[in-house]
Amino acid sequence: MPTVSDLLEPRLRLAARCGLLLSALLALGAVEPFEAAPSIKLQFDVRARMRHGVELSADVWMPAAPGKYPAILSRTPYMKTAIVNDLGPFYAEKGYVFVVQDTRGRGDSAGRFDFFTDDGRDGHDTIEWIAAQPWSNGKVGMIGNSYLGTVQWLAAREAPPHLTCIVPAASGGRWFGSRPYQGGAMLMAWALDWGNLVSGRILQQPNAGAVDWRRVFDHRPQLTMDEVMGRRMPLFWRKWLEHDTFDSYWKQISFTPEDYRRIRIPALHLTGWFDQILPGALSYWDGMRDHAPDNDHQYLVIGPWTHGQSFRGGQLRVGELTFTPDSILDMKALHLSFLDTYLKGAAPRFDAPRVRIFVTGSNKWLQPRTYPPPQAQVRRLYLHSGGKANSLSGDGQLSWETPGDEPPDRYTYDPANPVPSEAGGLSTSASNPWVPTAYLGVDQQPIERRDDVLVYSTETLQEPLSVVGRVFLNLYAATDGRDTDFTAKLVDVFPDGRAIHLCSLPVGVLRGRYRNGIERTELLTPNKTELFRIELTDLAHTFLRGHRVRIEISSSAYPYIFPNPNTGNPIATDTERRVARQTVWHDASNTSHVEVPVLPTP
Repeated sequence: MPTVSDLLEPRLRLAARCGLLLSALLALGAVEPFEAAPSIKLQFDVRARMRHGVELSADVWMPAAPGKYPAILSRTPYMKTAIVNDLGPFYAEKGYVFVVQDTRGRGDSAGRFDFFTDDGRDGHDTIEWIAAQPWSNGKVGMIGNSYLGTVQWLAAREAPPHLTCIVPAASGGRWFGSRPYQGGAMLMAWALDWGNLVSGRILQQPNAGAVDWRRVFDHRPQLTMDEVMGRRMPLFWRKWLEHDTFDSYWKQISFTPEDYRRIRIPALHLTGWFDQILPGALSYWDGMRDHAPDNDHQYLVIGPWTHGQSFRGGQLRVGELTFTPDSILDMKALHLSFLDTYLKGAAPRFDAPRVRIFVTGSNKWLQPRTYPPPQAQVRRLYLHSGGKANSLSGDGQLSWETPGDEPPDRYTYDPANPVPSEAGGLSTSASNPWVPTAYLGVDQQPIERRDDVLVYSTETLQEPLSVVGRVFLNLYAATDGRDTDFTAKLVDVFPDGRAIHLCSLPVGVLRGRYRNGIERTELLTPNKTELFRIELTDLAHTFLRGHRVRIEISSSAYPYIFPNPNTGNPIATDTERRVARQTVWHDASNTSHVEVPVLPTP
């Protein structure tokens, strides 16, 4: 889930931290000020009673003319008055009732806020409450991005009779595997920032500007970092650290094949290749594709978009990557066409391709019959070196040829001197240094000059190489400790030497104790070579002629992930740190390689 900073334009962040959030939103158009037209009727703070008596608050826009209308629902923890109110007049003028509701324990709604645990039932009850109103024709759709997308899936799992369709964008999911842990490593900066954001009834982001984040991130033990930040967070930070395996706490908000078999409504799945919760959004597509009894009305659009742009429609640049104008979609028109089809019966089916994905690099849209494209064939790029792949000046190579008799590569990982998760390093300013889009499309050469980063590159490509699908690194490695992390990045090396990071996450990571699964921990045997399968998320990118493919391997990404102390002790309460000596193998017996799904060249 994003912080409010993710939802705003970059120039808003300073104003938001200074307590000027609403006025800045109004000034820059994130919430469009409007004067209600005579054709629109407004109702604020409308109370809906949930099954156990808790009342939730909603604002409602509707056509002024008497009648029964289809309804569109958005449920948000980010204040109904500040995030999606510009949608109210838009949909009311199109003949819908638009309802935006504060989730339980947030804004004007009663109860206590928790991490999605009540949102399925509350979503169900709100939908059925809407269907019972005198202005409702009984058809209800849902719309929204991020947290507002996830609550749609949780409501759909409850199978409310009057939920007709959903439009989830950039939806969080794959809990523990993607958020707030990734590969078993706690996403330190995000978890502290987001936990603080929602720890009161109103948005708490302005107070983060006073935090000394370097002091917070360097504090040990991990468990009390929230106190150093200034707020004890038992419901988020501490509960998440307590549940450090994929247990019942995470399973209650996770989806099973049986859950997907119960969902029988159309969905328009929206996400972006540069959306930091892309794995979660795609998990719902995967589930509906594989298990839903009738998935003919599931649609997927993936553009070259960041988290917020997955709902707004895109922009021409992410970092140093640029796109063509047709990469930007009119999202309001797309949403409206889908909703008109299923809530108003404007057409027998949605007039759009089942799947649309934008391929960066070549900058073109593809329309495969499903995703991932069936014609994409997994190929292996193998790691090679003469034992000195350390840094950009090393001898690391990638090729389609299997390795033979080659020496391993070695490096030292010091948790007191971790690799930064973005090329510019950690800001020392008083404001929050964690900007979730700062690593996207950024030149990695400053990071690649470190000796604790292994760098492997292909020869210059003579033909374009299109990679579309989920990328994995299969790494045969060892450490001299009982636990450690291994991390990886996929990079496009331009002819001028720029090494542009591609994937939606700052880094792929696997914490050693979770190498055999996330439901239990199993410490490592020192110096024993094992396979670490590291997910680098999905992408659709063409490495153009004259470019090179590169993989970076290391053991940290600060402050994105909490640096593994390498001791094997319980990480939340550990105050020790030890230096780890890492070994990466690439020989005939231990063929470390990158799995890339390659589209055939036309």
